[in-house]
Amino acid sequence: MLKTVEIKVLPKDLNDDVFIKDRAAKLALVSPDDISELRVLRRSIDARQRQAFYRLRVEVAVNEPLPSEPAILDSFQNVSEKDPVIIVGAGPCGYFAALELIELGLKPIIFDRGKDVRARRRDLKAIQQDGVVNPHSNYCFGEGGAGTYSDGKLYTRSHKRGKIKKALQLFVEHGAKSDIMVDAHPHIGSNKLPGIVANMRETIENYGGEVHFGAMVTDLLVENGKIDGVIVNDKEEHRAKATVIATGHSARDMYYLLHKKGVKIEAKPFALGVRIEHSQSLIDQSQYRQSPREENLPAASYSLVTQVEGRGVFSFCMCPGGLVVPAATAPGEIVVNGMSMSRRDSPFANSGTVVEVQNSDLAPYAKHGVFAALELQKEVEQGLFNYGDGSQKGPAQRLTDFARGRMSRDLPDSSYIPGLYPAPLHQLLPKDIYSRLAQGVRVFGKKMGGYFTENANVIGTESRTSSPIKIPRDRATYMHTETVGLFPAGEGAGYAGGIISAAMDGQNVAKGIARFYEGS
Repeated sequence: MLKTVEIKVLPKDLNDDVFIKDRAAKLALVSPDDISELRVLRRSIDARQRQAFYRLRVEVAVNEPLPSEPAILDSFQNVSEKDPVIIVGAGPCGYFAALELIELGLKPIIFDRGKDVRARRRDLKAIQQDGVVNPHSNYCFGEGGAGTYSDGKLYTRSHKRGKIKKALQLFVEHGAKSDIMVDAHPHIGSNKLPGIVANMRETIENYGGEVHFGAMVTDLLVENGKIDGVIVNDKEEHRAKATVIATGHSARDMYYLLHKKGVKIEAKPFALGVRIEHSQSLIDQSQYRQSPREENLPAASYSLVTQVEGRGVFSFCMCPGGLVVPAATAPGEIVVNGMSMSRRDSPFANSGTVVEVQNSDLAPYAKHGVFAALELQKEVEQGLFNYGDGSQKGPAQRLTDFARGRMSRDLPDSSYIPGLYPAPLHQLLPKDIYSRLAQGVRVFGKKMGGYFTENANVIGTESRTSSPIKIPRDRATYMHTETVGLFPAGEGAGYAGGIISAAMDGQNVAKGIARFYEGS
């Protein structure tokens, strides 16, 4: 007999198996001696009361074993001689599309402009310590994409878009801890993801797929409304009936290439703002009402949103116990992002804090047509760089100074390795963006005690929240609305917003390709 019960557990008792078993037995109305196995199905933190506690949903097996599920990889077979599918981009969307294609009996061939995850580390060190940006290998480009170095947050609200459990299980089968299957807000950590990503590549290659690095797609073989393949590095021709574009939200050259080839793309709303960094102890005190926090409580996080002058202002990609990192993808621009290691033990917490940008806000950039929002992105990023000294140092203000529109004389400590310097972000950001942010952070200060403080840094600029371009596709087939054989996918195409949603979109696109091949 199987029963499911809900248990409240104090942080100190979270790992006490005897206590949890006794509580489960009482709620299931059985003797502890009759419980053969327990399995936690869901684990979340409830910090709404003075005492934070865990809520556990527990499956109880009474006098029988718990049912087990077979590994997904057990069903894989070699596809080296099967029909090829080209995938442009080795991020989460590209890799999960490849794994799904193998399961469906098709051969994925992946091309990525960047380097494998191990070689990529040298370029991350170069941008952190020397301010040198490699336009093909950085925090956005290379194996695993931006997701490899963005904390590994696996939370998504996109439950209707695909099989979240399957995506999480594939992470576990490639080395992630099984905790991600039960945590309400799972994460892996930027120190763990590289090894997991490399394991995924090994699976793809072991089952007959191909992964090529330093392989930039420089042309598309498009003719008469149909794509037949790609040109790599200006010389290598590769053909397939289906091509997946999964290049992420920062591969601007792909948008320009698609436009040049006559492939329809569209302007898309996005968000732009700053990254705000507090001390983690302040966030713990605000959320848990305690600092230092109790054992077994993770670094506290927050999610904030408000409306200002008809636009949403919201926190984004919150990294508790995290670091702010330079995320530029080309020389001459300042872009920042956040990441955390698996332990989330940095003394800092940071979050993107951004404002919605609608197409109606882009009148000054109308001459750029479909690239209007992209040009706004570039203008802000390059303007912040040009204000500085030519390095990747981050322009910043104290949070209270930012809201009041005044320069900071000095700045609090920060996790940002290139360093910060005082800068007038209130003048460097677009007027409407700044105005809404300044009002928004004051509202957040009323919603969350301690948030609005002079001891927080506002760092520019958080501009890569999502793609400013959408590549339109049919909802049923996942194929481009006008170009046969072209399958836009993931964040860069405008259909995802994080690791899991990108992974699920890759899986869905792979299924669409399988149907396309069956009907060809």
